[in-house]
Amino acid sequence: MTHARALLYTALLSCLSIARADAHPHVWVTFRSEVMYASDGTMTGVRHAWTFDDMFSAYALQGIAHAKKGQYTREELASLAQTNVTSLKEYAYFTYARADGGKLAFTDAVDYWLEYKNSALTLHFTLPLKSAAAAKATAIEIYDPTIFVDFEFAKDKPVALSGAPPACQMSYDLPHQPTPAEQARLSQLDNVPLDASSTYGETFANKIFVKCP
Repeated sequence: MTHARALLYTALLSCLSIARADAHPHVWVTFRSEVMYASDGTMTGVRHAWTFDDMFSAYALQGIAHAKKGQYTREELASLAQTNVTSLKEYAYFTYARADGGKLAFTDAVDYWLEYKNSALTLHFTLPLKSAAAAKATAIEIYDPTIFVDFEFAKDKPVALSGAPPACQMSYDLPHQPTPAEQARLSQLDNVPLDASSTYGETFANKIFVKCP
């Protein structure tokens, strides 16, 4: 775990464990994702919008200078946005993709910014692919290997295609509900935490599928 990640976890735990001492995960994210394509029909990246839970949002905003009470501009949140994407980089932005079975690699996040609305922070960022991908079957998974952060598709229009060939079809799968055995293990993760090399978090991945002729 890097120093930045350790500081982030320590800060989150000090805030969140007070209200959710027996809970795991500790941060909840509702998200929308847009799969991006170039004019030649190749996939070029993924654009995310992650809305954090109210408690995490309130804690993250502590110490952020702002001109109007209860309001934060994109400029006022710029340093926090940079901190977020910097800490996410080590964990591949919790975004994993395959094209026709082969792994896809993303570059660093770009076009990132935060907005504050309805007492919640939303992190917007784009993950470009290192190389555009032409594939008949693309699969994208969003999850935290350590299950510290819980991801959930937004109820309204959670996934979209941008610039994809007209014949491409998109679908998505929600994670299954934990079995009693899985729930018992989740309750023990504070005592025996997972690390980023664990594959257990993949059990609860949110999955996006794109099929093109």
